[in-house]
Amino acid sequence: MHTKTLKQLSAMLKAKQVSATELAQSYLDRIADSDLNAFTSIDAALTLEQARDADTRIAKGDASELTGLPIAHKDIFVTRGWKSTAGSKMLANYSSPFDATVVEQFRAAGMVTLGKLNCDEFAMGSSNENSFFGAVKNPWDKTAVPGGSSGGSAAAVAAGLTPAATGTDTGGSIRQPASLCGVTGIKPTYGRVSRFGMIAFASSLDQGGPIAYTAEDCAMLLSAMAGFDERDSTSIERPKEDFSRQLNDGIRGLKIGVPREYFGKGLAPDVEQAVRSALSEYEKLGATLVDISLPKTELSIPVYYVIAPAEASSNLSRFDGVRYGHRAAEYSDLSDMYCKTRAEGFGDEVKRRILVGAYVLSHGYYDAYYLQAQKIRRLIAQDFQQAFTQCDVIMGPVAPTVAWDLGSKANDPLANYLADIFTLSTSLAGLPGMSIPCGFGQGEKNAKRPVGLQLIGNYFEEAKLLGIAHQFQLATDWHNQRPAGI
Repeated sequence: MHTKTLKQLSAMLKAKQVSATELAQSYLDRIADSDLNAFTSIDAALTLEQARDADTRIAKGDASELTGLPIAHKDIFVTRGWKSTAGSKMLANYSSPFDATVVEQFRAAGMVTLGKLNCDEFAMGSSNENSFFGAVKNPWDKTAVPGGSSGGSAAAVAAGLTPAATGTDTGGSIRQPASLCGVTGIKPTYGRVSRFGMIAFASSLDQGGPIAYTAEDCAMLLSAMAGFDERDSTSIERPKEDFSRQLNDGIRGLKIGVPREYFGKGLAPDVEQAVRSALSEYEKLGATLVDISLPKTELSIPVYYVIAPAEASSNLSRFDGVRYGHRAAEYSDLSDMYCKTRAEGFGDEVKRRILVGAYVLSHGYYDAYYLQAQKIRRLIAQDFQQAFTQCDVIMGPVAPTVAWDLGSKANDPLANYLADIFTLSTSLAGLPGMSIPCGFGQGEKNAKRPVGLQLIGNYFEEAKLLGIAHQFQLATDWHNQRPAGI
């Protein structure tokens, strides 16, 4: 059952070929046998209680398409009953008294929570090596990173530990791990999905989204998790949508923008070959390729690493040892408690970003760095709008390389930052983007490692993007391939 899509599992539940309880137990057994370090918190009794509730709903005929289906949540969404740690020592023992809106919506639909998924600390990272709970392994090659920060989410889906997972994308943290693990993930338009109960990293960038095997599955999930939430001041007031409504729209006549900046120096030949082959497949389906330019692409890295740390330094000031979370055992006064608590509770990457953020927001540097970055952010968004006058959708690579070896970039933060070169600008502009499997490249030890194709749409065009992705998946089988032994 663990290789089946959500759509297939939903049909099995409806036909009573399997019960929600049996389904949940089968995944719990797989999680217990896994050595990927993808989960941070599991409570089998609570999971099975939810599964029994789902079986009752199904028996009464009070079930939605998602009722009884298992899901696991990135440990950045607070979840009642499970620890909510954000991958940090600072929150290692924190249990939330309430559910994040995203978790709440899936529970209302009758989905069954399997547990919480490992992530880079406070979602800061591109490799899932920054977690207090240790690195997650890529199921395609356990010597490789799964990508980050939603590495636990992507690895768990790829390994068949859960058929669906939530993730968050600040600068590419759904799309990049989905690409590196060979699964499908979508970051919706900023404001589509409530941030209430999502432990904040960068408030103007963070956005939740689903990870699953297929675009069809992601459409089912996004239909449940997206929607206006008055508890989130950044939530966009739009009615609920059925994001599967355009899955069967054809490709013929579609204009695909191919940014020349995405195919230059730094793009690995094996990644380029897989992406070019995917673009050729779209041409066979009736689409036309259009050469476009996104000239500010290179500026997205310095802009992001000014804005995101600035917002992080503000958001993470709440973790001071006073109200909740870790507190130093020994201190002489309040100031000493603050200093020791934060020094002990935060990891190196989080400290690095807090320091950068405090610097760019400080008197004398705000205008020179933060204000300039915000101006360039607007120009980046304008580049995309100009591009969309020439095409319907933009496509290119998600990451410049396949997954790299665990530890190979541990002492080089800039190398990790550069891995997000093709995803950052989409996040800065607040546009929807997704990753779908499109082939394989070679790892450093000649291991087969996945490549993802990135699709970028205009604001609120998630249904269109999912339909375009679905048509590719009907014509190819990259999304059906599973790691050896899975």
